[in-house]
Amino acid sequence: MAFICLSLAGCTTENSTPGEKKPEEEQNNTEQAVPEEEREVLAENLDSPWSIAKLGDTFYISERTGSIVTIDGEEQTRKEVQLERELSDEAEAGLLGTVIPEDFPDTNEAYAYYSYQEKGETYQRVVTIEEQNDNWVETDVLLDEIPGGAFHHGGRMEIGPDDKLYVTTGDASIPELAQEQDSLAGKILRLNLDGSIPEDNPIANSYVFSYGHRNPQGLAWSPEGVLFATEHGNQAHDEINQINPGANYGWPIIEGDEMEDGMETPVIHSGDDTWAPSGLDYYEGNVYFASLRGEGLRKMDPVNETEELIVSDVGRVRDVLAAENGLYIITNNTDGRGNPAENDDRLLYIPIPENQLH
Repeated sequence: MAFICLSLAGCTTENSTPGEKKPEEEQNNTEQAVPEEEREVLAENLDSPWSIAKLGDTFYISERTGSIVTIDGEEQTRKEVQLERELSDEAEAGLLGTVIPEDFPDTNEAYAYYSYQEKGETYQRVVTIEEQNDNWVETDVLLDEIPGGAFHHGGRMEIGPDDKLYVTTGDASIPELAQEQDSLAGKILRLNLDGSIPEDNPIANSYVFSYGHRNPQGLAWSPEGVLFATEHGNQAHDEINQINPGANYGWPIIEGDEMEDGMETPVIHSGDDTWAPSGLDYYEGNVYFASLRGEGLRKMDPVNETEELIVSDVGRVRDVLAAENGLYIITNNTDGRGNPAENDDRLLYIPIPENQLH
């Protein structure tokens, strides 16, 4: 696959010192593909936001601290999520991915992924939650005891075009777990919406859809059904992978351009630079992905296997969601690793000019 090595390194990574700042001369070294005056601020003062979900005209933003913020026009409402287990305070843990299904107006039920601690160990679980008048309440556990650790919790969830729930999990800071097919760590998992194992999963009687992942944090499908995922590399060599059922993506045996029989190489990777990629989405022939240490919104052309930074002056970006004529992103500067600007964190609308499309 193509090798790409960039010189747009940012300052704050998922494993960097909180509050670390990048050199002044690096802050504005990229021309903005989407000028600031063309963007729209839809919400402000979010607290460590992690995922964007949208149904109709309403946004649902999960916050790692344990709330979901609903944004409907100019109305912004924060409701605590009452969970059966206390949220873990480990780095990168908390209330992470959320999914608002299409039948939400009828059921008031959604899906969530969160971290908790028990007997000194950190775990994650996939649950259903119900929106009530004043809060959200955990109603059922679909999958439990996903290994956690000091870092690498994964946490992205999406309902795929096959109406299955896909979940990314990190290696829980124990790299060898990613290669163990009987472990839920370092994987992309595939569940029925009731939490059972789909009969057509690539590994019989297993939730595992793909394995050998270090810390995948984004999932998106092309209109043709091709699944892409972001993954944090070891210091550098962050990856965008095309995910095939049952495939092994190599961690910790290979990364970047390294090759091994029976293991997949990425579509593109960051070389010696660090993106710390998070959420991604597919829009008009390109894959757009959020960048934490790389601080911005990036575009990947999956045909030509090229990448460029198109927004670089909003700090860390955690998630991106495709929309009509553009993208929604959430910044991620208030979690102790960024440098918050006034009114951070924010939900922004980013129009994509015609000359940026295929």
